Amino acid sequence: MIRWAAFSCVLVPVVLLWYGTSLAGTAGTALGLTAVTAVRRLLLRRSERCAARCAAQRGGRHTRGQTPVD
Repeated sequence: MIRWAAFSCVLVPVVLLWYGTSLAGTAGTALGLTAVTAVRRLLLRRSERCAARCAAQRGGRHTRGQTPVD
């Protein structure tokens, strides 16, 4: 997921320039997408660490009531 987000941080500004958007507008968009991607990555890592820590505290076992349903 993060790779696609990083790819869009490059692709979207190129497309905007292609369609004639100003350089300042394109740069602002690129910075905004980069910031959102960085925050998303940070939150994802934090969530993974928390999940790993919670699983370790429970001994890696799931109880019936807390198993996610697909």
